[in-house]
Amino acid sequence: MAITVRFIGSLRSVSGKQKLTVETVDAVRLREFIREIVEKKPKLKRALIDPELDDPRPNALILVNGREISVLGGLETVLRDGDEVVFVPVVHGG
Repeated sequence: MAITVRFIGSLRSVSGKQKLTVETVDAVRLREFIREIVEKKPKLKRALIDPELDDPRPNALILVNGREISVLGGLETVLRDGDEVVFVPVVHGG
């Protein structure tokens, strides 16, 4: 099973790639999928995962097949063969 991952903006430079394909054995929840990605690309953990919340949502807009995950199942969204996950960095300022 293949899931395509795209990184936009600063996440592209941190990951070292614009796009990658991740092979999984079976359908996987987005939360576990993100854990797999940051294990394979440790530099992404600091840029993507909020350390206090252990959650990527404060740092990135996450789209699955072009839809924001809040209108799907959030981090419990089940990914299947052929899905595309896009991470868009969120810029915080003040």
